[in-house]
Amino acid sequence: MPPRPAAAVPFIVRRSAVAGRGAFARRDIKKGERLIEYLGERISHATADARYEDETMRSHHTFLFSVSRRTVIDASVGGNDARFINHSCDPNCEAVIERSRVFIYARRPIAAGEELFYDYAYERDGTETSEDEARYACRCGTARCRGTILAPRKPDHRLPHHAVARHTDKHRGA
Repeated sequence: MPPRPAAAVPFIVRRSAVAGRGAFARRDIKKGERLIEYLGERISHATADARYEDETMRSHHTFLFSVSRRTVIDASVGGNDARFINHSCDPNCEAVIERSRVFIYARRPIAAGEELFYDYAYERDGTETSEDEARYACRCGTARCRGTILAPRKPDHRLPHHAVARHTDKHRGA
């Protein structure tokens, strides 16, 4: 498939005040518009874990997106500009997994020049420590910021009301 003309691409990548580089709307974007597919090498979770050992990395920086129990997309290998869409706890976009492919959609109308964000919601497995919370710190600065790119803690209805359960692994997505 030939590349889309630059005018058809809904965003550009440039320096972000939130984190590194970010994606910015080059034109007004409509609610529900599909912006881009998240592309990269399709690998196993074991391969992803071997490539990126969080405990040995100075700072957490990967382009991994989990699409199934078996498959992770590593956008650092053969990826596209979707990997530059930053995290926010109050995002204007969302990542949707469709048949093991990931597409980024606008959750609301987005004005030209506005930075694009989706909630990374890294999965929890219940073993997170305060060091993990710090490693996955959020810098979105929104009023809804939960302080981490980890998924929100979900209440476990089998436990007393004030207790919470935490869920699965460190890769983005399902």
